[in-house]
Amino acid sequence: MTATVEPEVGRARVRKEDERLITGRTRWTDNITLPGMVHMAFLRSTSAHAKIVSIDTSAAKEMPGVIAVFTGDDLDPEQKIGMPNAWPITPDQKAARRPVLAQGTVNFAGEAVAAVVARSAAEAEDALAEIDVEYEDLPVVLGLENAIAENAPLVHEELGTNRSALWVFDSAEAGSGGDVEQAIADSEVVVKRRFRQQRLVPAFMEPRAVVVDPTAPQLTMWSATQVPHILKTMAALTLGLPEHRIRVVAPDVGGGFGGKLAVTPEEFATLLVAQKLGKPVKWTESRSETMVAAHHGRDQIQDITISATRDGTVTGLKVDLLADMGAYLGIVGGGVPVLGAFMFNAIYKIPAYKFSCTTVFTNTTLTDAYRGAGRPEATFAIERIMDELAAELGMDPMQLREKNWIKHDEFPYTTVSTLTYDSGNYEAATEKAMQLFDYDGLRREQRERRERGDTVQLGIGISTFTEMCGLAPSRVLGSLDYGAGGWEHAAIRMLPTGKVEVVTGASPHGQGHETAWSQIVADQLGVAFEDVEVLHGDTQSSHKGLDTYGSRSLAVGGIAVVKAAEKVIAKARKVAAHMMEASEDDLEFANGKFTVRGTDRSTAIQDVALAVFAAHDLPEGVEPTLDSEAVYDPENFSFPHGTHLCAAEVDTETGRVSLRSYVCVDDVGKVINPLIVDGQMHGGLAQGIAQALYEEAVYDESGTLTSGTFADYLLPSAMDLPSFTTDRTETPSTTNPLGVKGVGEAGTIASTPAVVNAVIDAVRHYGVNDIEMPLTPMRVWRAIHAGDKAAGGPGAEAGGGLGSIDPEHGGAQ
Repeated sequence: MTATVEPEVGRARVRKEDERLITGRTRWTDNITLPGMVHMAFLRSTSAHAKIVSIDTSAAKEMPGVIAVFTGDDLDPEQKIGMPNAWPITPDQKAARRPVLAQGTVNFAGEAVAAVVARSAAEAEDALAEIDVEYEDLPVVLGLENAIAENAPLVHEELGTNRSALWVFDSAEAGSGGDVEQAIADSEVVVKRRFRQQRLVPAFMEPRAVVVDPTAPQLTMWSATQVPHILKTMAALTLGLPEHRIRVVAPDVGGGFGGKLAVTPEEFATLLVAQKLGKPVKWTESRSETMVAAHHGRDQIQDITISATRDGTVTGLKVDLLADMGAYLGIVGGGVPVLGAFMFNAIYKIPAYKFSCTTVFTNTTLTDAYRGAGRPEATFAIERIMDELAAELGMDPMQLREKNWIKHDEFPYTTVSTLTYDSGNYEAATEKAMQLFDYDGLRREQRERRERGDTVQLGIGISTFTEMCGLAPSRVLGSLDYGAGGWEHAAIRMLPTGKVEVVTGASPHGQGHETAWSQIVADQLGVAFEDVEVLHGDTQSSHKGLDTYGSRSLAVGGIAVVKAAEKVIAKARKVAAHMMEASEDDLEFANGKFTVRGTDRSTAIQDVALAVFAAHDLPEGVEPTLDSEAVYDPENFSFPHGTHLCAAEVDTETGRVSLRSYVCVDDVGKVINPLIVDGQMHGGLAQGIAQALYEEAVYDESGTLTSGTFADYLLPSAMDLPSFTTDRTETPSTTNPLGVKGVGEAGTIASTPAVVNAVIDAVRHYGVNDIEMPLTPMRVWRAIHAGDKAAGGPGAEAGGGLGSIDPEHGGAQ
């Protein structure tokens, strides 16, 4: 009998890559030094909107160490190059050309105007101060509603409007639901709210960096990017370069969160300058550059209408969005709200639904994908409005959700937005979460505090969410006019000594691919975990791929690895049968061995690999290789889900919010590595909570980013976050052989509404039904004060009641 080997999948393996990352024995892009390399720095506009009258670079060229200075006209004199937009969401979408360096006008503060190349980074930076740019100021357009107002100044005069596109989904027209206007008109209860998704900075740990070496026949670019394959293709298409002579390498990348899902002007500028000089060129941005010039996320106004019967049955949902694109369209920025369009209905059976989104230009840094990309915005809106509906109906918010969610025995379920959820069990996840959270006990405590009139009130926030992961079936992306597919590639090389190399097109930036892929292959081929090496991020060794974003790595890239392993086994089976003089049909494969059924005759797959290498005695027509590759294009998205519960304490005298406890039970399908899942969840929770309470990118009236450093843009530390209680249920996906879903964005998507709902729940009895994010002490205090006055409570009494301490000034009013 074949001995049982402990499976790797499901095992809490410490990540292979951590040792080199933690000890610094690795290669970040900024670590790369090449012979003869020079350094580049960018001069960035301090004006949000202006004509460029002149640029005088003569003094800068005379600075010590300076080799060259370039303007937009130097790099692109015929103005043919425009940064790519891969997602034109409508046929009439309007988009202005974004040059590599500004030409004619600057359209946001931080836009690159000129580039200095010098022998050192410090010399390049020093020379920037000697460039004299004369600007003629133009009207600055800020704020979504201001930008679409009648007679508003235009960000791009040539477009004639600040509206980029209008994208609409109507369930009545799609045949997936009823007419939402009729549903609202016929309903007993209608609740309308406006929610604000503030602008966020991805704030990845490693700033962006690029090195380009043009000195060999094959041009090589190293970039701290999430998308080396997409960058290579876009560089070829946009700059007219032969793609087979471009190599892009994403070495170890220190975080991305969607902020490095881009093809950037800085990458193209470095490439063009390197070609002009014939020297390797490096650019590494400062943190302040990251804040003003790397793309931002979110920034929406959401007008939400929900209708229901008096018993709490939801009858309709209407969503009207304004989405700020910034000054230009990013590579997928226009499509981010479109992704969210399919998730506003969430886990609920909503019979009528309409979504419309207007994308808008303003004189700000462009927005694009940020962790979750459209789905956090959608989840926030639906989970907030469900709480508001529950308050209107006088129902417990969990009871309302349970009344309307899809039951576990109703899967597969096609939603009002036309997606088919293949599996899920919202009841099981919620039951476990409520037990871990002590939901009933906390509700009792909440009532007691209210009855006592405590100054510190307790609120309970709920978020029962799902998301669409595994971006995405190519045919679905094609129907949405996305410029690429959703497949992923993998290859497996069986080496003569029995070791295994796995090549993946999914390019990690902290997700643990090397460990998870090793676990998958170890189980599939029956080899040791330690005997698997995973290669990634280099378009020379990994020549095909669509990279990492949208929680697609495991659900798409991991399945490509499984498919490649299946092909390796099929090839090895022929050789093993020949070696043992048996029929292929009589062979069983388990734990890395082929065994003749009913006998003790066996051979290990490593022995087959060596025999294939020797090629002394192979079956007729069999090539001497077991190496195999596969491309996997999913048939559907995957749909992880979960229940997140937050208990928040709100000091009504100062507005300070403290998170007392946070419990989440998530269902991400089959778990490959619990440690990685927990790490992804913890990081996601931190980012989602940060949106709720801390982070916001703020512009002043002139278009200057006033939160351009970490002194002004608040990131939470471990001291600001509670200890999370995480657990899981497991409902395998039915659409892929591993049964996996996705986890990379779940925490971020679910946590923001859970926290905000908790804070609103704590102070709702003061007349508060919304507070704009982030829920700073000042905003919370003001909401309590205003709500209490409006409700005629003690805060309405002169000189007394709530708010006797003004937290803005720190003393008595």
